[in-house]
Amino acid sequence: MQSIPDLIRKKRDGETFCDEEIKTFVEAVTNKTMQECQIGAMLMAIWQKGMVAKETMTLTREMMLSGEVMSWPKEWAGLVVDKHSTGGVGDKVSLVLAPALAACGFKVPKISGRGLAHTGGTLDKLESIPGYNIQQSAAQILEILASVGCCIVGQTEMLVPADRVLYDLRDATSTVDSLPLITGSIISKKGAESLSALVLDVKFGRAALCKDLQSAKQLAQLLVDAGNGLGLRTGVVLSCMDATIGRCVGNSLEVIESLETLKGNGPDDLMELVTTLGGVLLLMTGAVSDLSEGRKKISDVVIGGAALSKFQAMMEKQGVAKETARALCSAHTDYYSILRKSKHQRELKTPADGVVVDVDGLVLAEVLHKLGAGRSKAGEPVNHSVGAELLVSLGQSIGKGMSWLQLHYEDPAPTPDQINRLQNALTLGKREDAQTQQKQTLVKELLLPD
Repeated sequence: MQSIPDLIRKKRDGETFCDEEIKTFVEAVTNKTMQECQIGAMLMAIWQKGMVAKETMTLTREMMLSGEVMSWPKEWAGLVVDKHSTGGVGDKVSLVLAPALAACGFKVPKISGRGLAHTGGTLDKLESIPGYNIQQSAAQILEILASVGCCIVGQTEMLVPADRVLYDLRDATSTVDSLPLITGSIISKKGAESLSALVLDVKFGRAALCKDLQSAKQLAQLLVDAGNGLGLRTGVVLSCMDATIGRCVGNSLEVIESLETLKGNGPDDLMELVTTLGGVLLLMTGAVSDLSEGRKKISDVVIGGAALSKFQAMMEKQGVAKETARALCSAHTDYYSILRKSKHQRELKTPADGVVVDVDGLVLAEVLHKLGAGRSKAGEPVNHSVGAELLVSLGQSIGKGMSWLQLHYEDPAPTPDQINRLQNALTLGKREDAQTQQKQTLVKELLLPD
């Protein structure tokens, strides 16, 4: 058997691993017989030299098998589904989609991650709700799915333990954007969930891991191949990620926007993603005969309140006090009586009049990250109250001196340079640009299994 330094050297020199070598690497990570510096070196070697499709497939399978693989009651056959996003700014889709799918009769064992790099993590968002417990055992997940139909939890100790180690170290070693590592991380977790169908929201653009449609398609194909290789029916929605999804970025603020969406007041772009991703899952499981019927079903349970009831039930099952869950889901709630509000708010004003042509989501995310909304290394706390709310929409005509962004911050306060960066994130155009701006949709392409 080759030593760990030999394996690192082999990948460093651009050679291809055999199945046995990948198995050795994953076992060493799982059993903690490999030093952190060695894992970091291997991650960088993989980032530098890449992996061929067969290596990626083997890495994914070995990561999946590094822990327990979940099993479900026979009567749930064809009903266990999930979605995954490659990460964006203001991406709160799961908070709306998981309960919507549960309201359509599906079982959604959503195992989510924390914030990585500039993108916010679903778990961090949910933990801004007092009492919400993301740590649930396999038995508890089964019970929540049986009674509610959806749960959003963190990785259990026993589920893909290899990924727990690699996920944290990828962030620390700047290897987050390696396609084989992304594929292994995402699909191994979904494989361990024993899903009937999986839809992936692969994002491209300024504020995404993939900067253009071409590289997003490359990643999408790797994910689809790895998913289908493990026997998961896997489909992909390719969506644009330049600005923000919805108007809110930051943990508490995104929970508020998700709840407003579940009350039927959701922004168009968020609803477009929720209904398309949900519609694709309904189509792949044979619950509907075409995508437009699937979209309508998802839209109906969101607007009609059935998804909100599921979200409330899920919160209660995951540790939120009944009164708190009920208050958050009631029609006229004071969110900040429950969720933490930042000590300071500051509104930024428009420098001129014109039409909102663009808002740079990446700049917004990076500044908020520095102000405490994200983490620079695994295990660091985040400040749930830090965030920003867009007060304008793309295509909107605005006058000079209007408030366009409300910044929520505590300590540290934003520096003059950060305020300047935020101001430059707003692009204003001429009035005639208004029409073209309003017609933009986020979903660009679908890749569906045969």
